Amino acid sequence: MTPKRLFWSLIALLLIMVIGLFSGVYMLSGLLKNKSADLVKSRQELAMLTAQQNGLAQAKSQIKKYSELHKITKAIVPQDKDQAETVRQISAIATANNITLNSITFPMSTLGTTKAAAASKSAGLSQLVAVPSIPGVYNQQITISNNTDSLVSFEQFVAFLSGLENNRRTAEVSSLSIQPQRANPGQLTFTLVLNNYIKPGQ
Repeated sequence: MTPKRLFWSLIALLLIMVIGLFSGVYMLSGLLKNKSADLVKSRQELAMLTAQQNGLAQAKSQIKKYSELHKITKAIVPQDKDQAETVRQISAIATANNITLNSITFPMSTLGTTKAAAASKSAGLSQLVAVPSIPGVYNQQITISNNTDSLVSFEQFVAFLSGLENNRRTAEVSSLSIQPQRANPGQLTFTLVLNNYIKPGQ
């Protein structure tokens, strides 16, 4: 082989090596970019999983924290609108305070009148109104009046109210109307509206 041919052979070999080097660098750069993208994606997934795990741990902590409150709420707030039981308890409080009641009335039922009423029938929510900002809790109003032929004293009335407000089915008086007798202001008739809060059982 002549020196000239050797020279050109070396030049060609050098060019091939340079091209191979650049090709290798290009391929390695692309591989690094792919690996970098995979790493970023993996970090995002890890951050998301960590956040979900923290959220789950916090939710479990809150469930544990408020489980006792949930039990207390179920014990305090009735899970049914048992009108017969409600009437029985109101009548017992009235009897304990020597008060003769004239009427205990509930809202008129809307069952069967509209499609919405039909939907409420299936859920057992007729005569109930949803309490704003407290999901799952409903209010049923009860109107009570005493017998005008059997007047009560102010002390009796106050004791009756106290008994109602300490009863789990009639814990809040929404409104009341008192009519003292002109001849005897110490004796009166009354009409009051109670809120019966209910959280239907699941």
